[in-house]
Amino acid sequence: MPPPDIDSSEPAPAEAPNPWRAWIEIVLCSGYPTQLLLGLAIQAAGLRPLRPDGSLSGPFIFTLSLLDTIVLLSLIFSLMRVRGERPSLVFFGGRPAAPEIGAGILSLPVVVAIVIAISILVRVLVPALHDVPDNPLEALLGSQTGLLAFLFVVIVAGGLREELQRAFLLHRFRTDLGHAGVGLAVTSVAFGLGHTLQGSDAAIITAVLGATWGALYLMRGSALAPIVSHSLFNSGELLRAFFR
Repeated sequence: MPPPDIDSSEPAPAEAPNPWRAWIEIVLCSGYPTQLLLGLAIQAAGLRPLRPDGSLSGPFIFTLSLLDTIVLLSLIFSLMRVRGERPSLVFFGGRPAAPEIGAGILSLPVVVAIVIAISILVRVLVPALHDVPDNPLEALLGSQTGLLAFLFVVIVAGGLREELQRAFLLHRFRTDLGHAGVGLAVTSVAFGLGHTLQGSDAAIITAVLGATWGALYLMRGSALAPIVSHSLFNSGELLRAFFR
């Protein structure tokens, strides 16, 4: 059941909603336009996405992730400022930090259970969806230096950037378009499609996780719990891959 479309902690929009403007902002901040343009720019500067052996290039992935974080969050904050919105209220709803951090930590077992359940169901019912045997991103770990660099990326570009981005998109769907549930579905599918490189089953899992973290934001009126949950999950998955 989708969360309610109205939250008492949600700040009212500073101006009358404009659906066309909202859709333009949603597309611009979806992550696809910025990553495409930045990817082309990085390649023009001499970095290639693939190594000679066909594996992913760590410098390219790290550079793209961090630049996209800077550009996308700058764009989101700029669009909000133009409208007269207060980012702190939209993202965190004026809620105390400690309960939100606690909620993020307590949600982690649920997140892990979702991943395990979907992984088992997919491999039993539709094994063909497990079409990428080894996650290509895991090859970037290599050394302890690679692990630390990757941890930084998955926390900043994953946990922080993606959850602030998701909160902004859901805020636009709820306040400008009046459909938080539709926004939750759209952003979750988009989130999953962005991870198809890791396999079809991984795309399904990340779509469901996106819906989980999005619902957490909508229910609590703060992105801090999803940020904590997402960052801890990413870090745990990375450490598990490194030490196995």
